[in-house]
Amino acid sequence: MLYLIGLGLNADGISKYGLDVVKRCKRVYLENYTVDFPYSEGELRDVLGKKIISLNREEVESLKIIDEAKKMDISLLVYGSPLTATTHISLIEEAKKCKVGYKVIYNASILDAVAETGLQIYKFGKIASMPKWKENFTPSSFMKIVQENQSMKAHSLILIDIGLGLQEALEQLIISAKEHDINLRRIVLCQALGTKYKKIFYEDIEELKDYKIKSPYCIIIPSKLHFLEKEVLEEFNK
Repeated sequence: MLYLIGLGLNADGISKYGLDVVKRCKRVYLENYTVDFPYSEGELRDVLGKKIISLNREEVESLKIIDEAKKMDISLLVYGSPLTATTHISLIEEAKKCKVGYKVIYNASILDAVAETGLQIYKFGKIASMPKWKENFTPSSFMKIVQENQSMKAHSLILIDIGLGLQEALEQLIISAKEHDINLRRIVLCQALGTKYKKIFYEDIEELKDYKIKSPYCIIIPSKLHFLEKEVLEEFNK
């Protein structure tokens, strides 16, 4: 049996059901490549009371754990909720093909937590992901999603690639916005939502360049604000 278990946003955020399942599994794997964790693997191990085996993208995509799940109960732990990455959907499809039983145990994700900004969830558009640029790889196409969202007066959540620091991300954002004729004013910056390190900022993008931020973090480009959304956002600057 294969269990895909969401960890939630904090080290002790796993559900009681998820924890019970982990304790009876023969092997417990941790997917470690989609987010910068706001806590250590040791802290998570203390909560679970089990040995954890970290897996990178190649190891998960090799589908080795599907073969193991034919013979024993296997857990794959995923930060947040387990089905936000296409790799995990692929695991389920492979389990079906191999006639391996599976179960998804959901949890809170960043998509839940951004509501704490005061921005109304139903007013968000498509989610964009900002990749880390390299010398010959500077894609700005994620801003097309922002364009589409703004055309329908929808807010844009931008998820930040693992290992991409804030100052670098802001520079990439400014350059990409210029390329797509998007006028950036005040944006929302969210640090480690759902943890004790949680912070929310609503500032001019130039002001944010001097901030020190703990991972994981995300950026929101607001569209037209309802008066209540504006009121809540302004409170984060007091």
